[in-house]
Amino acid sequence: MGLRALALSLAVAAGLLVPAAPASAVVVNTAPPVVSGSPEHGGTLRAGRGSWAPAPTAYSFQWLRDGSPVRGATDRRYRLGLDDLGARLAVTVTATDSVGDSASATSAATAPVRRARLANRRPPTIDGELRFGRIVTARPGRWSTRPARVRYQWLRGARPIRGATGARYAVAPADVGRRLRVRVEVRAPGHRPAERLSVRREAVRHRVDVRRTVTYRVETRGRVTASVRQFRRLVQQTYDHPRGWRGAGVRFRPVARGGQISVVLAEASRVPDFSPVCSSTWSCRVGRYVIINQDRWKHASPAWNAANGALRGYRHMVVNHETGHWLGFGHAGCPGRGRPAPVMMQQSKGLDGCRFNPFPTLGELGRAR
Repeated sequence: MGLRALALSLAVAAGLLVPAAPASAVVVNTAPPVVSGSPEHGGTLRAGRGSWAPAPTAYSFQWLRDGSPVRGATDRRYRLGLDDLGARLAVTVTATDSVGDSASATSAATAPVRRARLANRRPPTIDGELRFGRIVTARPGRWSTRPARVRYQWLRGARPIRGATGARYAVAPADVGRRLRVRVEVRAPGHRPAERLSVRREAVRHRVDVRRTVTYRVETRGRVTASVRQFRRLVQQTYDHPRGWRGAGVRFRPVARGGQISVVLAEASRVPDFSPVCSSTWSCRVGRYVIINQDRWKHASPAWNAANGALRGYRHMVVNHETGHWLGFGHAGCPGRGRPAPVMMQQSKGLDGCRFNPFPTLGELGRAR
């Protein structure tokens, strides 16, 4: 035995040297990590550690987006953002044992990250008085995420109102008696678009409530070739129209007999029978009689037709005009070029620069009693 070997043997025997321990086993992954949580924008994913042998003393995490490391994403939890939409997320877990040996394992990837749902917490509302002539305002309600963009569509009953897509809406004549609602569509980054209808409210009312009720009956004079049934219906429509005398609070109710007014559809040649001041060319009003000349009812007037006015508009105008006389109004002139003609102007004959207008102006409505 050499001197060196002999010395080593003596040192071991004397307890001065301890034989080296066998090398420790390297940590090994026995079950891969698992990612839990819903892959949805704004949600949080959580990384499981997986199983290892022997038991590690430390773990580290690195999140992957479509296989590439996400910068700074080294926590066990990961909150999904806009950059993750459509991508698949996974996590790599690195386990380290007591002597510094380490190994890594990567989870299965999630499903593609989807957009989140915008949940409505409080439905949209309509602020303001639902009355013809007023302006009302839509409020979008409350949502799980503050919307970045809000769109509006006003509805009359169940039908969208063409062009009514702003937050404010001027209540129109066609809305009277109907229910107005607004459909709100909201959008927010990382979320699917969502929509909700406003809370249901009462039907739209006339410009003013009823202040006076007038009863009337329909009569004919002479040979009438126009449809009397249609005449009755259209006269009532004129009286009920929100822009007509109903807008002054005057309600007209038809009766079979009696009544305060007689609305007469008369053969043109019979119109002068009511008074010498009446003409076979035009309509007239005498006492309780509101007389509509059949020729004008069927064909309007030359001036009206020359301006391409609608026949239905003329019929509104002539009933409103002659009824206005019964309400106590005299004839009116044009208030200014280009402005709507007062209904009490003799629009059948001409306009003096005004525009044809089948209904009383707000000024006329304000003076009606």
